[in-house]
Amino acid sequence: MTVASRRPPEALAPQARAIGPTVVARSLRDALEADMIILAVPFEQHPEVARALPDWKGKTVIDAMNSLAPLEEMDGLLSSAFAAKAFAGARFVKAFNHLIAATLATDPVVEGGHRVVFLSSDDADATAPVAALARQLGFAPVTLGKLYEGGALVHARGRVWGPLIFQDVFKTAQ
Repeated sequence: MTVASRRPPEALAPQARAIGPTVVARSLRDALEADMIILAVPFEQHPEVARALPDWKGKTVIDAMNSLAPLEEMDGLLSSAFAAKAFAGARFVKAFNHLIAATLATDPVVEGGHRVVFLSSDDADATAPVAALARQLGFAPVTLGKLYEGGALVHARGRVWGPLIFQDVFKTAQ
């Protein structure tokens, strides 16, 4: 797994090691060569990341961002639908945003259950590989539907959070 930021890889190396022994710090340009990219930047910075590639076709962008911007500032769209417009051609999936980073960094297996991560996308085929990644990381993926449906449950809307934000839910084996 690769992590990147606008800083040089050497500056990010300590954080990469803290995430896990198989995580490697790379340049943003190198990280963008991956087929699947987790977008975990302040919402206002997503256009800058989007400009880093001329074409996002063939890439899956996992939107782990939240925004407090009012709907009027996002053309009346929810944050993921608004951000997706900047990543033309990408398969866009909202995921890993409803829990704070500190919670996501803890063991997702708790008392025999797996911490849930919610997925939403307007591209039904895009959620399967993201769900597979979530399972690989130890989470229980739950697909909520399209961005305007299930995505509304986990998006920030103006200064009002969706009802599933910060809900630490677990799924047990059945």
